[in-house]
Amino acid sequence: MSTLRFAALQAANGHRPENIHIAVPEERPATFFAQNVFTRERMQEYIADNILNQLFDAIDNGKPLSRDIANSVAIGMKKWATERGATHFTHWFQPLTGGTAEKHDAFIDKTPDGRVLEEFSGNVLYQQEPDASSFPNGGIRNTFEARGYSAWDPSSPAFIVGDTLCIPTIFVAYTGEALDYKTPLIRSVSALSKAAVEVCRLFDRNVSKVNVFLGWEQEYFLVDEALYQARPDLVLTGRTLMGHDSAKNQQLEDHYFGAIPERVLKFMTDLEIESLKLGVPVKTRHNEVAPNQFELAPVYEEVNLSSDHNLLVMSIMERVARRHHFRVLLHEKPFAGVNGSGKHCNWSMGTNTGVNLLAPGKNPYANLQFITFLVNILMAVHKHNGLLKASISSATNAHRLGANEAPPAIISVFLGKQITDVLDKLEKASADEGIVINAKKEMKLGVANIPEILLDNTDRNRTSPFAFTGNRFEFRAVGSSANCGGAMLALNAAVADQLITFKRDVDKLIEAGEPKERALFAVIKKNISACKAIRFDGNGYSDAWKDEARKRGLDCETSVPLIFDRYLAPDSVAIFKNTSVLTEAELQSRCEVKWETYAKKIQIESRVLGDLVMNHIVPVANRYQSILLDNIVKEKVAFGDEQYQRLASHEILIVKRIINHVDEIVQKVDDMTAARHTANRIESMRERAIAYHDNIVPLMDEIRAHADELEMIVDDEMWTLPKYRELLFTH
Repeated sequence: MSTLRFAALQAANGHRPENIHIAVPEERPATFFAQNVFTRERMQEYIADNILNQLFDAIDNGKPLSRDIANSVAIGMKKWATERGATHFTHWFQPLTGGTAEKHDAFIDKTPDGRVLEEFSGNVLYQQEPDASSFPNGGIRNTFEARGYSAWDPSSPAFIVGDTLCIPTIFVAYTGEALDYKTPLIRSVSALSKAAVEVCRLFDRNVSKVNVFLGWEQEYFLVDEALYQARPDLVLTGRTLMGHDSAKNQQLEDHYFGAIPERVLKFMTDLEIESLKLGVPVKTRHNEVAPNQFELAPVYEEVNLSSDHNLLVMSIMERVARRHHFRVLLHEKPFAGVNGSGKHCNWSMGTNTGVNLLAPGKNPYANLQFITFLVNILMAVHKHNGLLKASISSATNAHRLGANEAPPAIISVFLGKQITDVLDKLEKASADEGIVINAKKEMKLGVANIPEILLDNTDRNRTSPFAFTGNRFEFRAVGSSANCGGAMLALNAAVADQLITFKRDVDKLIEAGEPKERALFAVIKKNISACKAIRFDGNGYSDAWKDEARKRGLDCETSVPLIFDRYLAPDSVAIFKNTSVLTEAELQSRCEVKWETYAKKIQIESRVLGDLVMNHIVPVANRYQSILLDNIVKEKVAFGDEQYQRLASHEILIVKRIINHVDEIVQKVDDMTAARHTANRIESMRERAIAYHDNIVPLMDEIRAHADELEMIVDDEMWTLPKYRELLFTH
């Protein structure tokens, strides 16, 4: 075994759980939950009552805050933070990189007489000025036009990490365009609430606000840190660019929901403690399908806060993992041939009167409201399935979709038999027949000592990218490394626009003299027929479904750069404009960023792959080939021609296979390098991304295929890179 690989395995074996200690609080989680968050309770301790009412109005209802109010809040926030040991503060925002950004400043200022005072004013809390040209902006800002602003988002509470007070903020250009995910997400929530309230008031005049909720399920892989460092592809790209399948991976399905390995459990416990202290209500942990793959999920929260918490947890995971000599892999497909990682986004809406708009009711009138929102969501997804696919597409997620437990790259909606039957009946029914749905029904198993089980009115379909699961929709196509906000703002905008259209259609019928219930029923029936194509409860992996989806007119594009075009389609531009979520300029800039990011990610991967095969794989293969040739010569000398032919025949075949694979690798690396140089000369980011997709990705796949074959031929003792069996089965 090579020195590098041997050292990595030795180090990995030394990272035993008994050598890792974590400080587990003696108290129950409820006693330290959100202890590092400036919660409402702490606001009441540190901020005057007359200021609190205005602050809470801003948090709950989006009312603007004056600079004077911000100054009072800043004083209380700083006092709380410094009492907890904070010495710095930062505006914590979400640029179009997909992660978070922060610049730390100390709580100090210098006086004219040379003294230093601790200060934190309302102006600093309210707004800072990061360099807008240094973040992805898609041409909105020139390099020499650097000014941008981060502005406080009061609806997401400040928190402390280490010695730094983190203040969630939006990030916009000097000219006002959004340069982040949070700004349009907040706009989309406001648009959806406004549109949904108008529809809700057809049923209940007391509804004044609709909240949008999100419950994310974060999948991830853990790899021992020493093995990670011995794989340059993992370090530089987050995934293995080569590696033959392990003889055993997930085919026995023995990892899913299995006993959590002790070392991993210590990591999970530490992660939960850190998350709970920061107010993230983490609840569920378990082994996922693939070996060394796991999942974390919290209690549902309002979508803006939930999205912030997901990004915060992703950051915490990486920090905590290092304490346990792990590295977290959030890439959607770090290992070929096994389950990829998603971030299932469970999305729902609820009124200020306590009604879940996606939960079936207990009487025909309540069920009419449920059906109203269900069908409008179906219409939104049907009309904008291409846009929703664009919202979850990326260079990394492209490896996952349609393979190993992931949903396909065609957006469809799973409803389950009962809801499907209801919609089919409604399509043919008269308004007088009413609507009856059993939210739950009892199923008796007839087995002793087994209690009655409440059976949900839907099954689950793991191949569906957008599935109704009883009282919410689960958007399963979102990638594990993505910012939830990207998919959620597109979904919110599409549904908001559809609800506006629905309300207008109903109002027209009412104005024409139709009773309200009959007007509702008529528009619902029309929409049920119009969006039938998006409903699919079968196997999303089948080739038959791909053919059927094309016939239905669904978006079946698989090229990620071309999928991004959907953002600029006229109907997409229209819904974002109608809901004031994104301007056409902002959409254009985001597409430019996405095309540029795609090209850069493939560029980095292709360069890393070229380096690996030429500096690791080819030299090792040549050395092994030389050993075989030397042995063949020695066999001929020792045994003569007749016995030599018999003894060396298999070795000669191996040598020929090695020569063939090495020749193919060298030639294709040259071709890939030339294709990369050609692509880099293309000025248009869209065309450059397309060139990388069409001309470079296929060559990378071919190079990998030859490298993986060599892994199975070359002596294991000589192979320099940790293999899948080591990466996936070392806890």
